[in-house]
Amino acid sequence: MIYKNFGDMKLSALGMGAMRLPVIDGDDSKIDVPAAEKMVAYAMEHGVNYYDTAWGYHDGNSEIVMGKALNQYPRESYYIATKFPGYDLSNMDKVEQIFEKQLEKTGMEYFDFYLIHNVCEMNINEYLDEQYGIVAYLLKQKENGRIRHLGFSAHGSIEVMRRFLTAYGKYMEFCQIQLNWLDWSFQDAEGKVELLKEYRLPVWVMEPLRGGKLASLSAENESVLKALRPDEKIPAWAFRFLQALPEVVVTLSGMSNVEQMKENIHTYETNQPLNEQEMTALADIASGMLGKATLPCTACHYCVSHCPQHLDIPELLELYNEHCFAGGGFLAPMALMAVPAEKQPSACIGCRSCEKVCPQGIKISEAMSDFTAKLG
Repeated sequence: MIYKNFGDMKLSALGMGAMRLPVIDGDDSKIDVPAAEKMVAYAMEHGVNYYDTAWGYHDGNSEIVMGKALNQYPRESYYIATKFPGYDLSNMDKVEQIFEKQLEKTGMEYFDFYLIHNVCEMNINEYLDEQYGIVAYLLKQKENGRIRHLGFSAHGSIEVMRRFLTAYGKYMEFCQIQLNWLDWSFQDAEGKVELLKEYRLPVWVMEPLRGGKLASLSAENESVLKALRPDEKIPAWAFRFLQALPEVVVTLSGMSNVEQMKENIHTYETNQPLNEQEMTALADIASGMLGKATLPCTACHYCVSHCPQHLDIPELLELYNEHCFAGGGFLAPMALMAVPAEKQPSACIGCRSCEKVCPQGIKISEAMSDFTAKLG
């Protein structure tokens, strides 16, 4: 296992994410506990020492199962991370209640890593509102030794992350972002890494395989990669991409069975970062994948000046592209929760004024109608 330095700690470069544990009968709330414990045992035996869970994973049961599994091992032999669930605004005034319950659920006396969860457009105002005292309370727990290291995770834009860091950056020790070779450009993960470098914050990675979408490719794209690394499996390319980024400390993989875990651990037995030619090949493949599934908006904003509804069309198209490429998901709906009703895709009146000035010839009104339908 490769290890990365974090202060005086050595963290396994591959961490076990506990959002996609094996379940019974396809029910996400019913974790297959023996199977999950077998995975933890294999991970511990093969050098993984970082385990990531959260309040909401598996309908609240992930923390319980991971705590039970990890408590079978000496406390100093692993690091456990969990998070404050700010993705639900009703939790904002419950930080103390939730934190105490998390200690109880996991059976831990302290958390090695604790994250302010999912900083995004939907909740940034609440996270910055000092009336809730979230950061102040968590800093107090750090003083008391019940949190060893405090950080945050973010699904929001660079602008949202910057607002959070302006307020709390001096207290943060690390940041967890969605980072993979497709989102390097698609979600401007590259720009997010650069922002975190400004604050000297190491990067924790979530969704290295984008929920499994990068675990297999078309035959054409696979042949391109096989020509460069004949013996490298396709999922491993995602991890080798991350190994090429010096800012990355821990990469979390939400493995659902022991077979996936064995493959990923095997990958992390060696450090084989991609070279420039290989990085370019992945960038070309990403461009091709996005070109087939997304609209070519360049955010020139010509459309905005001609929209009688004054919609932020480039932003809406960016969210539409994400929603279409992912086949749904929570990112676009979550971001739109921060957008007033009169600025939503449904506010488009189909006048097509925007389309007359779009250099890319995008049928914007059709996209807004389709987006509205997809959102239900």
